[in-house]
Amino acid sequence: MSLTVLKPGFQSTLQDLGRNGFTHLGIAPAGAADSFSFRLGNLLVGNGENDTGLEMTLVGGTYYFNQSVLAVLTGSRFTATLDGEDFPFFKAFHVKKGQELDIGPSQDGARCFLTVKGGFHVPQILGSSSTHFMTRIGGYEGRDLKKGDQINFGYSTTSIEPEKLEKIFEPDRSVLRVTKGLQYDRFDNKIRDVFFRERFKVSQRSNRMGLRTEGPEIKAGITDEILTEGLPIGAVQVPGDGHPIISFVDHQTTGGYPKIANVIATDLCKVGQLKPGDEFKFQLVSMAEAEKLYFEQESFFQKFTESSS
Repeated sequence: MSLTVLKPGFQSTLQDLGRNGFTHLGIAPAGAADSFSFRLGNLLVGNGENDTGLEMTLVGGTYYFNQSVLAVLTGSRFTATLDGEDFPFFKAFHVKKGQELDIGPSQDGARCFLTVKGGFHVPQILGSSSTHFMTRIGGYEGRDLKKGDQINFGYSTTSIEPEKLEKIFEPDRSVLRVTKGLQYDRFDNKIRDVFFRERFKVSQRSNRMGLRTEGPEIKAGITDEILTEGLPIGAVQVPGDGHPIISFVDHQTTGGYPKIANVIATDLCKVGQLKPGDEFKFQLVSMAEAEKLYFEQESFFQKFTESSS
């Protein structure tokens, strides 16, 4: 059971929820850039939340199904047709053997996900199937997909029934909520005011390692870089040129730039859907509010698992 890549997209990779627990060894987690949409896709076809799925960036690609399977598209809406007929998003659909799924350019955000019943079967490295470009490990030979690649389907090990979505989750990507970064106090009040008042634009130089921004310059008021220290996902670093960089799923695990803020866990899925040219603002929230928002988001998935048990 498999599908064949007839035409690769711009950057299509196999991902799960990441290779967590190894940053102290210099290994970034990688994983789905929008874990909310990824987890949702797995639940909509009756998988476990961490089963391997296909992440597509900006342009999807064309795929031939060598076997019938239950499939779903989630994430930002891309143009998508199955044998020339519109293919729905957020709705599990039985794709038949011999059909072609053509996924075109994005109509909104940066990424969409194709999930199939049983997931995609690839070797796991350090407990994860996620593709990490810098080390070329995980996924399909540690790289993005190419024409002619054949990806095997996995075998479902769960008895979870596919879920139906009553309401589509559409986050407001124009605002990224953040908590104070480790070097927040190194930035004076005037600079902080600019940081939270002005809008930033996603640079063309952005990638899965980090989202670079264009717009107002943010200066820390210090001439030297800080001592290198651990760098978490979502950290908003301010390099010497004053243009903030948001560390992301393939981020380096240490860094020497001051960090003014950190994107909260709930909003990391928004970061994964920001594309070059998109504009957004930062909004400061307390740690207590960040935790509250996290548990509210997790309760969304808890309702799925409770209804299936």
